[in-house]
Amino acid sequence: MMLAVAGVGFGVGTAFFLAGAWPVLGFCGLEVLLIYAAFKLNYRSAQGHERLRLTEDALEVRHVDPDGSIRSFALEPGWLQVRIDDPPSDDSQLTLTSHGRTLIVGRFLTPAERLEVAQALRAALDRWRLPPGADPLPSTAR
Repeated sequence: MMLAVAGVGFGVGTAFFLAGAWPVLGFCGLEVLLIYAAFKLNYRSAQGHERLRLTEDALEVRHVDPDGSIRSFALEPGWLQVRIDDPPSDDSQLTLTSHGRTLIVGRFLTPAERLEVAQALRAALDRWRLPPGADPLPSTAR
């Protein structure tokens, strides 16, 4: 992609240079550098992610920032509440609350993706809360 942008920038700059408008060549080079910087920043920000893992003892949330710093949280799943507006709007937050601690997750997701994560997490918590050996499907669902 950058080769195509640089090629077009160089071609346009050269055409203007040959036509006598030599300063345009420098601006075309600056334009290519700015596009390259934007691509690098976008790639860097895409390195951030979150992982949610439900174990027997806790819901573990691991947040990795684009710079590589890691923050981990553990929430007790027995009392965990998963909240999001339904239907979600652009400013809807996916919050996890347990024992007075609230954690916002999925800030980088679209509203529909946040709702999907909330529904999947609620289903996983419902299965987690079942007593051992209990049938997860009600008799009417068979």
